[in-house]
Amino acid sequence: MAAERRPLILNMGPQHPSTHGVLRLVLELDGETVRNCEPVIGYLHTGIEKTAENLNYNQAVTVIDRMDYLSPLTNNLAYVLAVEKLLHIEVPARTRYIRVLFCELSRIASHLVWVGTAAMDMGAMSVFFYCFREREKILDLIEMTAGARMNPSYFRVGGLLADLPEGFSEKLHALLDEFPTWLQNYRDLLGANVLWVERLRGAAVIGQEAALAYGLTGPTLRSTGVELDLRKAQPYSGYEEFEFEVPVRHSGDAYDRYELRLEEMVQSAAIIRQAIDRLPDGPWHIDDWRIYPPDKHQYVERDMEALIYHFKLFTEGFKVAPGEAYQGVEGPRGEIGCYVVSDGTARPMRVRVRAPSFYNLQSLPLMVKDRLIADLITAIGSIDIVLGDVDR
Repeated sequence: MAAERRPLILNMGPQHPSTHGVLRLVLELDGETVRNCEPVIGYLHTGIEKTAENLNYNQAVTVIDRMDYLSPLTNNLAYVLAVEKLLHIEVPARTRYIRVLFCELSRIASHLVWVGTAAMDMGAMSVFFYCFREREKILDLIEMTAGARMNPSYFRVGGLLADLPEGFSEKLHALLDEFPTWLQNYRDLLGANVLWVERLRGAAVIGQEAALAYGLTGPTLRSTGVELDLRKAQPYSGYEEFEFEVPVRHSGDAYDRYELRLEEMVQSAAIIRQAIDRLPDGPWHIDDWRIYPPDKHQYVERDMEALIYHFKLFTEGFKVAPGEAYQGVEGPRGEIGCYVVSDGTARPMRVRVRAPSFYNLQSLPLMVKDRLIADLITAIGSIDIVLGDVDR
């Protein structure tokens, strides 16, 4: 009598390098074919949103940083723009341009991590080291300006932590001049690699209708032919003043997502060059003591009055009139949105984040059904999840 053929239930993760963090997948396998895949999340839950509700509006920036820890400045931008909507304030042009510049630097840095780790998943080790070498140069610029590399908390409600330091422009131009060489190196190493192309092309496919139904955004959605990018569709922070294109592909597979991210880095570099070359003069924060503390030189004129108010502002915080606001921005993984509710105090009553990794992860079971385990590894990498963004 033949033995009964039953599926094998296998846990993959949450401590597995190819799950890109503490993601657990419960797999139903028929040999090496995945019949079902159930993502199990919550292993990195940090309670960031509730923590933010117990801090004043500027203090909350420091925890918002830590959701998508590969692109903390886009987290910051969504949050500070939402609070600025509640306050009905407009920041100076210089502030807007610097915010755009750093968000695009963060996008390139994040995509470099993706290219390097996705290549390592496929066994291409050299690319990982090259990508991280280049990313270090971007983090050097962030550290030079904000004093920290990974969670800089550089954007503040009403402005920035500080203006650009002396020598920043020269170092940034040098980086931009090197950028085309970096990108060509990645194309040479991966685009001509038969194993890389064959493992990505036709793998982790999702159709346009399903992508829209699942609420996918970013490169995962644009790989299906949907030209949705909030920088164009709903411009913020002055993006309407910059010339750039939104790359789109149509196959909806892992290879298209790889091509998209390389092209997005090209567009980001173009935006950064425009921002630094056309950077307006003037203040880098609003001139309102009720929201943003005065510059140090103003203490000479206003003496103890300024010093006392500065201290109160950062200990008690500023009050915001009751209301609610939502702001979405285009992060490296898609739309990251921040919904903030004020009850009239110095602390937000509610902070809720629309995290792109959380939504994009929902598509994984659909992408891998009836595919090989090897394609599962490709699929996880191709949607570019960050578990801090998923769990929060």
